[in-house]
Amino acid sequence: MSNNRSGVFIGGMMLGATIGALTGLLIAPRTGRETRKLLKKSADAIPELAEDLSTSVQIQADRLSANALRNWDETLDRLKEAIAAGIDASQRESQVLNRQTTEEDSDSLPQPSERS
Repeated sequence: MSNNRSGVFIGGMMLGATIGALTGLLIAPRTGRETRKLLKKSADAIPELAEDLSTSVQIQADRLSANALRNWDETLDRLKEAIAAGIDASQRESQVLNRQTTEEDSDSLPQPSERS
């Protein structure tokens, strides 16, 4: 989960840096020509920034997917173990009840009377 948060943080930091740079350029005490040159350089850097951000998001998505898959597998294994334990317990209880029923039936059968 912290990997996902760090990816969001990095993306936010990159976006904030871009907005800050553009704001700084717009209010800087430069001539229009100098400002336009700097803006063009910044605009030329945006595709690279977008690619870096895209790569970062993809890495985070891959990590999240791997974690989700691992958690799913662990949950599935625990569920299988719980079902197997439930089946075993049910079978044992059924055997105990069958023995008790058999004993009760044999106790309730009329005993042959002894002749003296």
